[in-house]
Amino acid sequence: MADAAVEFLLGNLKQLLVYNAHLISSVKDQVDSLCNDLRLLAAFVKETTESRNKHAVVKELVRRIRIEVYKAEDIVDMYVFHASVQKSRTHFVKALHIPDYSMKLRSVGREIQDIRSRVKEIQDNKLFANEVFHKTETFIRCPPSVEEENVVGFDKEAEKVVGWLKAATDELEVISVVGMGGLGKTTLVKKVYNDSSVQYEFFIRSWVYVSQVYSTREVFLKILYDVTRENKDMSQWSVETIADELRTRLKDGKYLIVLDDIWTKKAWDDLRIVFPNNRNGSRILITSRNKDVAVHANTSLDPYQLRFLTDDESWELLEKKVFPKGTRCSRELEDLGKQIARKCYGLPLAIVVIAGILKKKDKARSSWEKVEQKVNTYVAMEPEQCMEVLALSYNHLPYDLKACFLYFGVFPEDFEIPVWKLIHIWVAEGFIQRTGDASAEEMAEENLQDLVDRNLILVEKRRANGGIKTCRIHDMLHDMCVKQAEEENFFKEIKGLEPSMIKLVDPNVFRRVSVHSRVSDYVSTKPDSSHVRSFLCYGKEETVLRSDLITYFPGSYSLLRVLDVLPISFSRFPSIQLVHLRYIALLGTFEVLPAAISNLWNLQTLIVETNFRKIEVKADLWKLLQLRHVYTSAASVLPTPSSNSRKGGKDPLVNENLKTMSKVSPNSCTDVILARTPNLQKLGIRGNLSLLLEEKKGICKFDNIAKLSHLEKLKLLNDTYPISPLDGKLRALPDWYKFPPKLKKLTLSDTMLEWEQMSVLGKLLALEVLKLGDNAFVGERWVTPDGGFVQLRVLQIGKTDLVHWEAVGYQFPQLQRISLKHCEQLAAIPSGLGDISTLKFMELSWTSRLAISSARSIQKNFKLVVFPPDQDTQT
Repeated sequence: MADAAVEFLLGNLKQLLVYNAHLISSVKDQVDSLCNDLRLLAAFVKETTESRNKHAVVKELVRRIRIEVYKAEDIVDMYVFHASVQKSRTHFVKALHIPDYSMKLRSVGREIQDIRSRVKEIQDNKLFANEVFHKTETFIRCPPSVEEENVVGFDKEAEKVVGWLKAATDELEVISVVGMGGLGKTTLVKKVYNDSSVQYEFFIRSWVYVSQVYSTREVFLKILYDVTRENKDMSQWSVETIADELRTRLKDGKYLIVLDDIWTKKAWDDLRIVFPNNRNGSRILITSRNKDVAVHANTSLDPYQLRFLTDDESWELLEKKVFPKGTRCSRELEDLGKQIARKCYGLPLAIVVIAGILKKKDKARSSWEKVEQKVNTYVAMEPEQCMEVLALSYNHLPYDLKACFLYFGVFPEDFEIPVWKLIHIWVAEGFIQRTGDASAEEMAEENLQDLVDRNLILVEKRRANGGIKTCRIHDMLHDMCVKQAEEENFFKEIKGLEPSMIKLVDPNVFRRVSVHSRVSDYVSTKPDSSHVRSFLCYGKEETVLRSDLITYFPGSYSLLRVLDVLPISFSRFPSIQLVHLRYIALLGTFEVLPAAISNLWNLQTLIVETNFRKIEVKADLWKLLQLRHVYTSAASVLPTPSSNSRKGGKDPLVNENLKTMSKVSPNSCTDVILARTPNLQKLGIRGNLSLLLEEKKGICKFDNIAKLSHLEKLKLLNDTYPISPLDGKLRALPDWYKFPPKLKKLTLSDTMLEWEQMSVLGKLLALEVLKLGDNAFVGERWVTPDGGFVQLRVLQIGKTDLVHWEAVGYQFPQLQRISLKHCEQLAAIPSGLGDISTLKFMELSWTSRLAISSARSIQKNFKLVVFPPDQDTQT
């Protein structure tokens, strides 16, 4: 992580020089020089990523680099904080503080010079470290030992892979098995490789272990020996000569080659040159942790994604490993054994490791109870068997992905992580360095997809458009993240500690603190917070912060960048003067968003949850030029920007970075306000929506929404309180051409429109996702008109009184997913929907028995999911 720490600090200093040059003008030259000195070490840190764990000298130098990087970051950030405070003072108060401020300025200069001296010392020492590093022989891992006995849970998988190997196609095919480390890819492929029908089909066979560090020459020699069984002296042969010989030997035969544990596309490109396409049904079978490698090897056949074991399979494997053949676990231990197996979360490697531990213990219940209480701890006691295998994936990550991956450790185990939150925090932390025209959020999504493709992160839920909505990390990898993060001072996890233990957390070492429980205990100790950059709280229970602590927290965390504390409820909005803050998420009984928020000039993401229906925004959000996303649970009543702000024909209050505003009140959708958000992509509106459609002099507020040329997502929530929903229902929608031209996703709720109004939505040419929440449309009959919904891919209908729905397939030419929830009076699913060739998925939740029956009768190529599963018996 020191490599990432250097890069991120350089990135942050670069932003500082660009956006806040007026605050650091007095020390700008020194900061520039410091950046140049640190760049000299960045290459060394990157170069030693793979080797530092094997060389004490290199590891110590990297540790010292990280310390100096953090010190430099502290000095510069603290100076910006003081400079900002001085700048905000009145002339009189500013004059009083000139002596103190000047002293701090001189102190900053001296400290920067001291850091540069220590960096120079490290630079001199790294020459010695490089010499040690280059004299060391290359480390090559040995292939893993694979037990073929007691294989559990792979019978169906093996049958599928065998079928692909023996498929009736003459072309050379590459078949891939991908999955997380320790999931059993090698075990599965070994089972397939030794299958009698495969041995009969492929007379020429070879199994070679590639790994992260491989020698092309040695791989070719291993395959050549397996093919020929000849012990020739080829020590003088070049790689090209060996490759030519191997191609010749494979040219006429039907072969099966297994390339086990390939890590990179380059490895495949290096090896593929020796495999001729004999058009006789030859096959190459590869295993990899990286989906990208598998896709690169064969773009026409999807890789086989190996699954986790079920709870029953996990217990079956554990029992077979612990007890000798022909014996079974006693009933006294069976319940404990199943709990232990369950806590391995379907990972065969962890089950095998814990089975080895149980096998050595006596078969007393007390002994097994100790293991059950701390399964992860016992697995970690055998690092070479499990944790080191998992750590290989982390070590192989590029530096910019390492920080993103380690961040998953700040969330509790089994925590379902909203992707939008994760991405905004990554950006706020400075992990995402923009290149080209892509936005920071787009690059963050690519990073997440990369981690998913490397089988390090699990997708929990997907969005309607197929994107990742929520994700999580396997518990074993989570445990590895926490240990690795603490070793590298990346963050400290606090959960279930006594107050006396909490004080042992040293914020001078850990830049991030993640509190999972007893957050009040932690805050009440008032720990030293001067160096903490991120304070995160993900406890399950909501904690009401004592009034006396609101004055301390979070104001004392002067260098905070990220404050995510939604489980903490504030009785009033805290006083915040955190000039470095980029991400804030607060919960409380707030009726007002105070004007002081306007001073958080680095703020990128603002999230406020409150019990009230409305929240008055007194902050001048247009001043916050870095602000990108605003989320409020209540309808935000936005202030009208002052009209005297124009200078030279350009309005400085326009925020071109603002992408999200959710939710705002209908009365705030004025031309003066929305003109300040020309690049808005996502807009949520909550309140009496009829106010949007009230015409005055032939125009209405909805016309202002139509001018948002970049808007892709629009959510309209009709909250008519205190009047009744019936009195506040919408009579009609605006004409289709009055909607934003690039609108891809539309959500409506409680609008109580007549179904005839759906014809307006059908004319929206870019619409891909339509979510109709509860009572969005009312009426017993919906006749879908022709010629609409040309791009619609997802249709979701919530609670409604709809009884008869008439539709045919060609009216939804691109539809892929249909979801109906609480459509309890619907008599039948239109039979024409079964003719939609693109339809892949239909979900029926709490619908009538007749609707479910009709869906089954038209089911062809799509998957039908019914909830609850026994709903067929419901009326």
